[in-house]
Amino acid sequence: MLIEMVTFFSFLNKSLKRLLIFLPLIIGLLLNPISANALYPSDPSSVDGLKGDLHGADLQNNEFVKYDLSNQDLGEANLQGAYMSVTTAANSSFKSANMKDLIAYAVRFDNADLSDANLTNGELMKSVFDGATIDGADFTDATLDLPQRKSLCERATGTNSKTGVDTVDSLECSGLRGYIPATPEA
Repeated sequence: MLIEMVTFFSFLNKSLKRLLIFLPLIIGLLLNPISANALYPSDPSSVDGLKGDLHGADLQNNEFVKYDLSNQDLGEANLQGAYMSVTTAANSSFKSANMKDLIAYAVRFDNADLSDANLTNGELMKSVFDGATIDGADFTDATLDLPQRKSLCERATGTNSKTGVDTVDSLECSGLRGYIPATPEA
């Protein structure tokens, strides 16, 4: 009973912190709306802007709505504060990418390489990571659906080279019921 209460208060504390973080942003946007640099697949100029090498590209605060980023090399790209919605990034590389504060709602990261990526504070609800490589990825304070978190914990290995955080710790795997640590491949 005590553990359940501590878990509940921990959840409540995190939820309150997130609300307090987003409240000034929401108020600010209501008082002074800004134009977003959104990329929609129906806009030919946005498609042209993503052609070519995206490795190391600065895509900070960009929006990708209903976009196909499949098979793209976004390794070492700066996606901090970016917004992705109903987007596919299957078989893409995000190796060592800065994805801090990323909002990725209903994004398919199937077989994507997220090795050493920094996903701290990410809002990753309804996103799917089937077969994704997450060796050294940092998910500290990221919000994930429970089934995806459990699936990621089954293969969580490595330490992020920039943050120094172990992937298994960033996913808080030890707090999951029935968690069995991943065994490193020989």
